[in-house]
Order: sequence, then C-alpha cells, then structure tokens
Amino acid sequence: MSGAVQRLGSFAAVGTLAFLVDISVYNILAAGCGVGPITSKVSSVALATGVSWLGSHYVTFRQFAGRPKREEALLFGLTNLMGLGIAAACLFVSHYVLGLTGPLADNISGNVIGVLLGNVFRYVAYRFFVFRPAAPAHM
Repeated sequence: MSGAVQRLGSFAAVGTLAFLVDISVYNILAAGCGVGPITSKVSSVALATGVSWLGSHYVTFRQFAGRPKREEALLFGLTNLMGLGIAAACLFVSHYVLGLTGPLADNISGNVIGVLLGNVFRYVAYRFFVFRPAAPAHM
C-alpha cells in the first residue's frame, strides 16, 4: 500500500476517534447539560483537537513531523481553529439563520456538514503546512 493511501487511512482512523470524542462531548453538553450549541461545539472540538494532534503527530504524519513540537502544536491548533470556524459557521447558519433549531438539525449542520468541510481543509493544511520535514541545515 502506498504511503499516501496509508496516510489517508490513518487520517481517517484518527479523525474517526476525534469525531467520536467531538460528537459525544457535544451531545453530552448540549442535550445532557443544557449548554448552548456554540459553546458545546467549541468545547467538544477543543477536546477532540487534543486527541487529533496526538494521533496526527505520532501516527499519521510522523514521518513529516520535523518542526519543534511547540511550533507544530501551535500551527495544529490554529489549523483546527479554522476548521472549528467552518463547523461553527455551518451550525450558526442552520441554527440561527435558517431557524433549524432541533438536535437533529444541529447535529447534521455542525457534526456532519461542518466536520466534513473542516476535515477536507484540515487534511490539506496538515499535510502541506503543519507537518513538514525539518529544513536541511545550510552549510
């Protein structure tokens, strides 16, 4: 199996785990604890981001992890904030603009459409921006 196909499969597995964390925490907060949809989404994505960074750094993009960990984690976090913005925008439009305020509509807009669009963005950003081999030293 080629490296790119393995990487995509690993990205999907790590993403699936992070997604399960995201959707579980979101629903616990929004449905179980009565926290608002945007706050619930921000909280669930923050936790899922930690899971995703661990899997991305140590499994999916390990051969590209050449940056200092602090720099990589910062870029990873910024990339995920942008991905969160995509998911939150989908949820905002559905919930507040279109008036689709039920739990099913919130889950479809934030956890299906938003996560799908955010993941496409994340994969490209991780592969070509966040996880890059260390630059060779100039002599």
